[in-house]
Amino acid sequence: MNLYFELLQKPVFTADDVNQYYDNIESTRSALKRLMKQKLIMKIRKNLYTCISGETGAPVASRFQIACMITKSAYISHHTAIEYHGMSDQVYYDVYVSSETRFQEFEFDGYTYKYIPAKTQTGIECVKYSGGIRVTDLEKTLLDSVKDMDKIAGIEEVIAFIQSIRKLDENKLCQYLTEYHNQFLYQKMGYLLETYCKASGLTNGFYEMCLKHIGKSNRYLSKDIFQGCYNTKWKMVVSDAKEYLKNGVSGEDD
Repeated sequence: MNLYFELLQKPVFTADDVNQYYDNIESTRSALKRLMKQKLIMKIRKNLYTCISGETGAPVASRFQIACMITKSAYISHHTAIEYHGMSDQVYYDVYVSSETRFQEFEFDGYTYKYIPAKTQTGIECVKYSGGIRVTDLEKTLLDSVKDMDKIAGIEEVIAFIQSIRKLDENKLCQYLTEYHNQFLYQKMGYLLETYCKASGLTNGFYEMCLKHIGKSNRYLSKDIFQGCYNTKWKMVVSDAKEYLKNGVSGEDD
């Protein structure tokens, strides 16, 4: 048996995966140390490993596969999910991982893996033949990105994402909004989609539903807006006609 070739079948593996080939944990530990010394495998973090490609010398596992193996409930979300869905023209070195179990932020192979508390387990796709990748679907990715706009993505990235979407499932959006039960999220989603979205699949009923849930609170759309105008319909201060943001870059069409 060639242990390295056996382990190549798993992009990311643990000591338990190796232990199935041995009679005791000490033999497993010795095998892991030997393979690391031979530079055939790399330790990602405690009890998490990946093989090293003989062709490239790089880790076999992608950052998406690693993220989904950090905990049993882990899945990629926010702008990492946007990247996975192929809807970002930038590569980010922060990997956002939602999980029911907390983990400490860590770095591996140039990427920083960041913990996000998982609020629900709906809207998660288990991608077939992907080596274990779990990712939020398009609608959940959009909702999470808007919800945490000031913490993670930023208003410009969110607007660019919205403008790249071609179709949305209204029923899914309504379901996820109900689960989050967040007035401000209804406000932001209603305004942003009404203003920037060109996707099919949304009816007037969606915007009417959002309006019914916004309450009486007046808010700023984003902390990045320092000069704007008040939108009476959505009860928010939004970017004015010149789209004044802190970095001075316009994200809205003229």
